[in-house]
Order: sequence, then structure tokens, then C-alpha cells
Amino acid sequence: MHRATIDVYEREADEWARRRSPVHRDRAVRLAARALPGLAVADIGCGPGPYLADLGPAAVGVDAAAAMLALALPRGVRLVRADLEALPFRDGALGGAWASNSYLHVPHTGLPLALARLHWAMAVGAPLTLSVIAGDGEGAWEDDDFPGRFFACWPPERLAALLAGAGFEVDQVEVAGERVWVEARRARTLPDTVGPGLRVLVCGLNPSLVAADAGFGFAGPTNRFWRAAVTSGLVRWPRDPLGCVRHDRVGMTDLVKRATPNAAVLSVEEYRAGAERVRRMVDWLRPGLVLFVGLAGWRAAVDRKAVAGLQAEPFGGVAAYVMPSTSGLNAHTSAGDLAAHMTNALSAVRPA
Repeated sequence: MHRATIDVYEREADEWARRRSPVHRDRAVRLAARALPGLAVADIGCGPGPYLADLGPAAVGVDAAAAMLALALPRGVRLVRADLEALPFRDGALGGAWASNSYLHVPHTGLPLALARLHWAMAVGAPLTLSVIAGDGEGAWEDDDFPGRFFACWPPERLAALLAGAGFEVDQVEVAGERVWVEARRARTLPDTVGPGLRVLVCGLNPSLVAADAGFGFAGPTNRFWRAAVTSGLVRWPRDPLGCVRHDRVGMTDLVKRATPNAAVLSVEEYRAGAERVRRMVDWLRPGLVLFVGLAGWRAAVDRKAVAGLQAEPFGGVAAYVMPSTSGLNAHTSAGDLAAHMTNALSAVRPA
């Protein structure tokens, strides 16, 4: 979150609590009823904690403002001071998450990675109820009753698409007054790890079940992606998608979000729909290059006669390089050849 926004909540916690009332308690109660038993239910951006009692005995309040948590302290639940863009929970720790108008303080291009971190913190099947303000702008509001806060509004369809990319199954999207409400569940898949200023966006075919459970792509014991990526200089450390995007400016996504034992069960329709989703992402974030790993998806969705290498036509306005699959089943391509493809792709990256 923007430091200035947190500072507003630190200064104005008492007044904010006085002016705001928990008018969406019924939604919080429904979320608690769907939460996975035995796991914590997090109120992300809990403020003074008006919904904590509705989330049940497993509730954990999370907020970046110490003054807000001080107001929530008498409610007798566990409290964590943390920025919602850097949640401190271990993987799979949360059995549910409530986020009432909290992620609207994250810039548009920062929300995918913030949601990825929420995805990792939640257990498979855990429910999420999230709201933001409907719209498409971002910045400070002139008529804000607590001036100095940053807001990012979202159209319903874009928010739903972003949550799907973050590895959530969206069950319902509702516009109620000024708010967009989304009910979703953490899926057994991988989240997109993307953001602004990417050198390269790596796009795989789809997550394997092994990768989905490991929390990072290309996780199979015979997959040669990470060795080739380090050898070529694409990334510095293997098996760390968060480090890749933050330190190497390399993002990761997949043509198809559905995790499967292998890519052979995917349909042409899934590839084509996924290609359009990735194209919209590329047009939005404008990475220096898109590196598609696996010819099968590109041939099914874009060009059935394509060969490995830099493609003649851009993808979403950005240069596209297609390389062979790094799966161990692809015995025709050596580990050295895979690294060479990545090196060639890097040479085609558009300068920042």
C-alpha cells in the first residue's frame, strides 16, 4: 500500500471508526460459514475490526496501521500488522479471507502480485469475499472525507479476470451500489506473478498438478526449465517466481490456468481462450518480450505452422519468442538447446 494512505489511517483511526459502520455483516457471516475448518480466517485490512466477530473464533485481523489494530485489540482475536502486498502467512495457512474495500488501495499494476501472495497464503478450496469500488481510475480523490488516500477502482469484468489469473475460481460477481463484490475460491493452480516493468513474461502451457501443489511452475523432477533459465541468465535463482518478478523482472503465467496431470488433455478452445487472456495482459503490462514455452499451445491458439524462434508478428504489441517444451518428455531437445533458446530470446528483449 502507499505509505501516505497508511499514514492517513494512522492519524485518523479514531475518527474513521466513528464514521464507519459494519453494514456488510451478512456477507462476512456467509464467508465464515464457507471457510475451511481448522484454519484461520483472515480479515485483510481489518481496520478497527468491526467484522472480526462475524468471521468466527478463527478470525485473524490484518492491517498495516498500528492505530487501527489498537482499536481492534479489545475484540480479543489474533492481530497481525502487515501490508496486504506482503502477507506474512505460510503457504496454505488460511481457510478463508475477507477483504472489504482494502485491495482498492493497491495500484492497478500491483494488484496481480498482491493477489498472488493471497493465493499462496490460502488453502485449496478456501473461500474469498472481496470488494472494491466500481470504476477504472486510480489516484487520490478530491472529495475524499479522509484526504490523502490512494484508490484504484475496477470494472467488474476486469476484476473477475484478474482474480482468475491469480488462481481463484470466481463464483459470483455483483455490483451493489458503488461496490463490486466478488465471491471466489482458491483453486488448485498457479497464480500469475506479473507486474509493471517486466523484461520478459514467461508463458507456459498450463500448470501440472505437481506445479500447482509446489506453488511454482515447471516443478516436475524431470523438467529442465529452471536449469536452462539460470544457465541463460534469464533468472538468477531457480524455483522462486516471487524473486523472479521482483529481482529479475521476469513474470510468469500460463496459457491455460487449469492444472492437469499433463498438457495433452487440453483442448484447442482452452488454448485459444487463454491466448486472448494473455494477450490482454501483455497489452496492459507491456513486457519487453513474451517467451512462450512449448510449441503446442502457440500452434493451437495462434499459428499452427509456427516454428521455434522469434515470431514474425508481435503478440499484444510485444515481441514473441516461442521455444520448445522443457518437459523431460521432450527428448528431441537437449538442455543446452533449451538454454540457447532462452539466450536468443533475451537478445530480442525490447529495451526499457
